[in-house]
Amino acid sequence: MKIACYGVRPIEEPYFRKLNKYNYTLKLIPEFLDEKNGVEAQDCDAVLVRGNCLANAKNLELFASYGIKYVFTRTVGYNHVDLETANRLGIQVARVPNYSPYAVAELAMTLGMQLFRNTSIAIDNSKNGNFKVLPTLFSKEIHNSTVGIIGIGKIGLAEAKLYKGMGTKVLAYDRHPSSEAQKVAECVDLDTLLEQSDIVSIHVPYFPGSNENMINKETFKKMKSSAVFVNTARGELVNTSDLIEALQNNEIKGYAADVFIDEKDIMNHVFESIEDLPNTEVRILAKLYPRVLLTPHIGSFTEPALEDMISISFENFEETLKTGSNKNIIKG
Repeated sequence: MKIACYGVRPIEEPYFRKLNKYNYTLKLIPEFLDEKNGVEAQDCDAVLVRGNCLANAKNLELFASYGIKYVFTRTVGYNHVDLETANRLGIQVARVPNYSPYAVAELAMTLGMQLFRNTSIAIDNSKNGNFKVLPTLFSKEIHNSTVGIIGIGKIGLAEAKLYKGMGTKVLAYDRHPSSEAQKVAECVDLDTLLEQSDIVSIHVPYFPGSNENMINKETFKKMKSSAVFVNTARGELVNTSDLIEALQNNEIKGYAADVFIDEKDIMNHVFESIEDLPNTEVRILAKLYPRVLLTPHIGSFTEPALEDMISISFENFEETLKTGSNKNIIKG
């Protein structure tokens, strides 16, 4: 079987080859799937995409015309795939339900700690020749502070364990916390978490039409003015306009994000300046550095996570070829 793999960075290519134990013919395409490059899959039997690929109706219809029956994603989220069209065309869609949870958890903690200890401000000052110890660099210590985790699934639990290892009090809000999560964190209602936490970190899946803007003006008003918010989940979960207002009014101290709204128009692009960013709200956030830290969706960009995503994707293809389906098929 020949698979067109979109969005494969050069550093990832050796891993695709090393983990190809089923000897598939791989067409590794560095560009994300977009409006123009669907034709790259013309000579393939299957397609593998990633987040920010455009597996919309147009591309799926194109793939169907090539006889392609499988369009799988090597990500947990799948809102970049038009499931309704895939079902109509008889195209199977599968995902990777999980990968190394520490990939995103470590990044979330790193970003949170940078804001908490004011290191981003200190580094920005020193970059400009200012080595003075200013009041803005004064900090609490994490071992006697409180971290709130919104969504304590595998990733949230991994971050909770990291903070717990430093002696931090960890609160969690989750509708269905696991027994393991309840051993690591104190599960509380959302208002209590927001009111008591010095760092708030969110790890909630995005469900279009259901939980966009779940973090909004009311959320920020309930937080400490000295608190920081970290979003390594999905950009759509946060009302960016309300976030900007909260930062400008000093209702929260800082914000860090590895995800954005309109992400496909930003990720994998190099802009001449911040002014060229296509989304006005993201442009405003970028200008608020060092109170705001933005990273280009690198949460899963680690060796263990990459190996998990590739290996599970190949297993999905192999199981489907043998049985006609697999355990990670997504039903529309």
